This record gives sequence, structure tokens and C-alpha cells, in this order.
Amino acid sequence: MSASIKESLQLQLLEMEMLFSMFPNQGEVKLEDVNALTNIKRYLDGTREALPPNIEFVITLQIEEPKVTIDLQVTMPHSYPYVALQLFGRSPELDRQQQLLLNQGLSAYLGTFDPGELCVCAAIQWLQDNSASYFLNRKLSDEPSVQPKPVKNTFLRMWIYSHHIYQQDLRKKILEVGKRLDVTGFCMTGKPGIICVEGFKDHCEEFWHTIRYPNWKHISCKHAETVETEGDGEDLRLFHSFEELLLEAHGDYGLRNDYHMNLGQFLEFLRKHKSEHVFQILFGIESKSSES
Repeated sequence: MSASIKESLQLQLLEMEMLFSMFPNQGEVKLEDVNALTNIKRYLDGTREALPPNIEFVITLQIEEPKVTIDLQVTMPHSYPYVALQLFGRSPELDRQQQLLLNQGLSAYLGTFDPGELCVCAAIQWLQDNSASYFLNRKLSDEPSVQPKPVKNTFLRMWIYSHHIYQQDLRKKILEVGKRLDVTGFCMTGKPGIICVEGFKDHCEEFWHTIRYPNWKHISCKHAETVETEGDGEDLRLFHSFEELLLEAHGDYGLRNDYHMNLGQFLEFLRKHKSEHVFQILFGIESKSSES
């Protein structure tokens, strides 16, 4: 066990204890995996060999003025607090633009912390102290005299891999979330399951958090591409909408649905969308050029 990972996990457990003392009521801190903290303790005392999953949870904050709630979604990478925390604040009372600005302000504040500093509690305090202005700004956004200044955004494209995507309710959820958010891309169903989502960073991260929560475990982001832009990002998109991708399959179509998607067809699909390089990243297989 490396000393850095051990120290990081011990600090994470310490911060979780502080959070549970700050939010003692049931449901205020919702762990994605209820066994997450137990598994980390077992890993630290040597009774578990495999590195446990990241701690992921949602804290519901009550903002006094105005009377609103903010759900703070948090993921602690194994090396946090020596690497950046992943978190996203959302509220039904904020429109997309104000939610984007809120998270940009929060990210800028957390960027002032040094490696090794715990910052979830500080993020909560920042939201309680500063979020009111973002809700109030929403009320003023309809005034024609207010011209928002151009905001520099990060355009993100995530390539997500899953062992399989079969279930109808899961496929429906992925499409609904993709269409609700301002993202484009595709979801290739079958075995393996591949999802590409592109758009502004905050929207893609919200998509990623939403489809994983509460219990999709066998899924990972294999590759991410980012570009800084002051525009709307439309010229950076490789896809025009978010759709389900259905390809031919090989194998048994029986009750187990144990069949593999036609990766040759998928490679051609990637080529048409200028993404052939991702094939090797996803599958570890170097694609053969169509020109050879």
C-alpha cells in the first residue's frame, strides 16, 4: 500500500466524520455506496486487498435567503486531497446559465486551496455564503438592459465504456438525460456499451453524475477531450444531437442477451465522425486505416 494513498484515504475518512457531525439527520448526506466507508477502513487495516471505489455522495444544503436547496454532488478521487476534488452543485431553482456560473465560481474558489487541504466543508460554507447572488441574478436576467459578458467555458467530450448496456429503463434514462441537458453524442447499446457525451464541461459532468447515480458500478470514463472557448461551442461538436446507436450484433440472442456489437461497423461510425483515434483507447486495438 503506497503511503500517499493511505494518507489520502485516512484524511477522507476524517472529513466524512466531520460532515456527518455537521449533517446528523438521516438523508442529509447520501452515500452512493453505503459500504464505501467500511470498505476503505478494511483496506486501511489490511483485511481488504483491492483498492475500494471512490467515495461518492450528495449533500442537500438548505439556503436560508432565499429559501432554496442545493444538492452538492461530490466524488473523492483516491488521492484527494492531494488532487482536485470533483463536485457539482445543482438546484431546481437555477436555470442552466446561473447553475453554470455558480459552479464556475465554486471551482475558482477551490482552486485557491493547496494540495493536501481538505475542502468539502469549505465548499459547503462558500455555497451558504455566496449562492444567494446567483439566485437573485436569475430574477434580473429578463431585463433587456442587462447584457451578460462573454464567459470563457471549457468544452468537454467524454468517452464512456461499460461492459454492456441492455436494460430498457437504463437506456431510456440515458437518452432522457442526454436530451434534457445541452449535450450531444450517442449511446451504443449492447456488449460492450459505449457512450460519448459532448458539450460544456458542467453539463457533461452533470450527465456523468446523473447516469451513474445511484448504483451503476461497471462503467468508466476511458478518455476525455477538452477545449477552452468563449463561443457557444457549436463548431466543436462532432454530433448534432444525442441519440441511441444500434449496430448489428454477433452471438446468442437468447435470454442472456450475451452478444457482442459489430466493432467493424462501430469503427466506420467513428471515422465518419472524425473520432477513429478513440477506437484504440476504448478497446486497446489499433484500427486499420481505410486508405491502406
